[in-house]
Formats: sequence, structure tokens, C-alpha cells
Amino acid sequence: MEDAAQRLAGVEAGIAAAAARAGRKAAEVQLIAVSKTHDADAIRPLIAAGQRHFGENRVQEAAGKWPVLRADTTDVVLHLIGQLQSNKAEEAVALFDAIHSVDRSSLVQALAKACAKAGKQPIFFMQVNIGDEEQKGGCPVADLPALLAEAKDAGLAIAGLMAIPPADVSPTPYFALLDELATRHGLPLRSMGMSGDYETAVMLGATHVRVGTALFGVRD
Repeated sequence: MEDAAQRLAGVEAGIAAAAARAGRKAAEVQLIAVSKTHDADAIRPLIAAGQRHFGENRVQEAAGKWPVLRADTTDVVLHLIGQLQSNKAEEAVALFDAIHSVDRSSLVQALAKACAKAGKQPIFFMQVNIGDEEQKGGCPVADLPALLAEAKDAGLAIAGLMAIPPADVSPTPYFALLDELATRHGLPLRSMGMSGDYETAVMLGATHVRVGTALFGVRD
């Protein structure tokens, strides 16, 4: 419990310091604790320390552990940050409060149908393949305007953009590009930055940072 509280305080201090350097307020940045692969016993100490926003990669994994955790803590906000299969759209809309990985036409249509059926919409981020990497999900930068237009026509409210920069290079230009794209399209939210670079992301406009290792420790 003490370790969890200390780790959380350390990350929050890093966010606050980066925000101050950028002339921003720390309250403008939402910390998402990436709890993927961690079981309920690893998550509970962070909840007890005050963390409320958590990120998962897979619908099935989240469905297996979060209903019980949320029964004890009803104000938890759950974010899907991993790739989403279109056939899981209905389950994802029911389970998650935010979905960060909208990235293709088929998924836009599946989510629009799921939202209409459920009578609710999570907060949606469109994922951008900011480094044009074949192995990563995300909408190509050139296709972003068309996909945003399609989402709007389908009744899907896109609130922001999400990206994962290429590994082993400076993330700075990629964060700056995502911020510029979000501004260009009038989107208020930017989901970018992880354990190794969240402070840089905050300085370049991140509204949501996705931090796992710095909060939970190195995964097995």
C-alpha cells in the first residue's frame, strides 16, 4: 500500500512539474494507470491511494476483473487503450467509459451501432499511426480527416486523438504533431505519453497520459 501511494505521488509530482514548465495546470492532465496484465490484488492498493482512472488493453481481460473491483469502488473510470476488434464493440461500449483506439471505418460503424443500441457513448479518441509504422494500429495521418468525417456522420462523437510514438527515438516531434492535428480538427483531448516520456507529453499538450510501469513496477 505504501509503495503504491509513493509511486502514485511520484508520477503526480512529475506531471505537476511538467505542466508548470509548460505554463499549464496539473489538473488539465488525467493520469491513467495502465493495469493491463495486473490482477485485482495489484490494482487495489492504487485505488486505495486515490487513483481512479485505469487503462486496459483487452476487453476480455477487463471483463474478468473490473466488475468486482468496481463493485467496491463505484467512481472508477475505465479506459480501453488497446486495439479493439469490431465484433467486441458492443461489449466494449458496455464496459468502458473511454475508448482510445478508434482507427478504421469498420470499427466506427460497429461502435456507432453499439452506442445506438446501448443508448450511451463512451469518450472516444481516434488513434493515429503517428510514425507510419506497419506493425502498429492507428489511422494513417493522411486518412484522418476522412475517418473523422465518417465518425461524425455515423453519430460518433470523437473528443480527441491518441498516439504511440515509435520506440527508441525522441517522442517530441510525434507528440507535437499529434497536438497540431488535434488543434487543426478542433479536438480538445490528446492521449499521449507513457512511463518513459509522460513528462514530455505533458509539456506538449497531453490531456491524458497512460502510465503503467512507473505505477505498478516492471511486468513479469
